[in-house]
Amino acid sequence: MEQLLITIVLVALGYFFGRRAENKHIKSIIEREAVMNQLPAMAGRFPPQNGKYHQQLVSGSVVIANDYFKTFVAGLRNLFGGKITAYETLLDRARREAVLRMKQEAQSLGAELIFNVKYETSNISGQYNKRMPVIEVHAYGTALMEYSTK
Repeated sequence: MEQLLITIVLVALGYFFGRRAENKHIKSIIEREAVMNQLPAMAGRFPPQNGKYHQQLVSGSVVIANDYFKTFVAGLRNLFGGKITAYETLLDRARREAVLRMKQEAQSLGAELIFNVKYETSNISGQYNKRMPVIEVHAYGTALMEYSTK
């Protein structure tokens, strides 16, 4: 009975604090995306502009962990099958954050756009142990800056 109570308390705490942290992070992402949307990032392999431009690799990466509640729910979902939306939202937040960090680097260089954007995703929590899911997302692309006329 004691173990069940501890599990319920941990799940409830995980839900409350995890939800709060996730909502805070999503709000931060939305605010920063509104500012960074002026710097386009596209997956195309070739830059759409002609002229004399300087190109430089830019990147952004993030490591995000899932909370205890979502891990618990995902474990239950594994028993029955189906989509694990807890991990989908984790990946979405991580990708968006990585792109924002990439755009911040490009903006600091004075880039006009970023092309050839790619993502790398990896599970760094270990596949077979029972730790929290922790993923790293690395976004990278080529920033395009106009040569200065000085």
